[in-house]
Amino acid sequence: MLKSFGSKRGFTLVELLVVIAIIGVLVGLLLPAVQAAREAARRMSCGNNFKQIGLGLHNYHASFNKLPMQSGGTTNASDPDSPSPETDVAGSHNRMRLSWLVGLMPFIEQQALWDQISNPYDPNGDGVAPFYQPMGASPARTLAQHTGGQEYKPWLTNIPTLRCPSDPGNGLPSQGRTNYAASLGDAVHLLPLGSIPFDNGKVGSGNYTRDANAACRGMFRSRQAMAFRDVLDGLSNTIAAGEIATDLGDNDARTRPVVKAISANLWFAGNSIACRGLLDPNRPQFFNQQLGTITSEEERRGFRWAYGRPLYTGITTVNPPNSELCMRLSAETDGMLSPSSRHQGGCHVLMGDGAVKFITDSIDSGNQNAAQVYWGNTPGGQSPFGLWGALGTRASRESLSGDF
Repeated sequence: MLKSFGSKRGFTLVELLVVIAIIGVLVGLLLPAVQAAREAARRMSCGNNFKQIGLGLHNYHASFNKLPMQSGGTTNASDPDSPSPETDVAGSHNRMRLSWLVGLMPFIEQQALWDQISNPYDPNGDGVAPFYQPMGASPARTLAQHTGGQEYKPWLTNIPTLRCPSDPGNGLPSQGRTNYAASLGDAVHLLPLGSIPFDNGKVGSGNYTRDANAACRGMFRSRQAMAFRDVLDGLSNTIAAGEIATDLGDNDARTRPVVKAISANLWFAGNSIACRGLLDPNRPQFFNQQLGTITSEEERRGFRWAYGRPLYTGITTVNPPNSELCMRLSAETDGMLSPSSRHQGGCHVLMGDGAVKFITDSIDSGNQNAAQVYWGNTPGGQSPFGLWGALGTRASRESLSGDF
């Protein structure tokens, strides 16, 4: 007996379209969750890098009873009566321009790089000039000066521990990037030079030691070795370093600085936000390209990990995180240098006790129009910049309650 078999029934066009639509909706729902999970992983890795730097900082202090110097290094030892790092011809020394990160190299698993830095370095191995003495050449060298057999490779090296995975910045015109910078306090007076800019700390009638004692209130102070004993507010209440975003060439106000030509200094009342009027009203995270932006492509945030100038490896706790950069005269001088990041809503900071915390952009930053503390304005006084400013000072006797 013969059986009759009906034809097999497939999916109709409508059913296929419904299935495709359902898959599309599911992908649309899952993709943001996947992206958020990836960013959460990158943010955790970024914090872990900072934690590693904090451990290195404590191991350094345990070894030498002091912190690595911001803007430290070597000067012209042949003229000990007038050690003027800014006027010496940079030959066999680095003009005291090395960042705090250089000394940390052997404490963050970079012993091989440290061996190159701490010993004489001959780029091509021929035993003739250029032949760099221990601690290398000035990190202020441009990319053009690193060519033709005169390169100093340690300053050009990108170190994974110094990079936050959330920051996509890579390649030229930077030399070696860093996403982590030393905390220099809640004032900008003498920020890059500390108390010894020229001639043992005095130029004309100016007393730089006196002024630096009043204004340089962070855990790090340029050209002076600091120690944990100097942090009278307590290590858990004082920021040691902050995260910074590196420049992507997009005119981001957090990574490309501007110079604000004003009649008074940045530390006077009202001038802490002097550059805010230069932001593009249509894109407030970016500066107007025609207004005061520094044109050199190499003078950008985080572009030279070995350079101790504040733009590259320093932060201030005046304006809240992810605020615009504002320099007084040039990329080499003092300025408002808030920490920043590619994370949403804030950035990491490293506390003096080694803890890593995430600080939001909305942290209490006090009166942004206030004058900063310096010699002419109540030295030793309470920070006018709220909780944010208080976290940046090491010895202002400010008590903090609760978490932040």
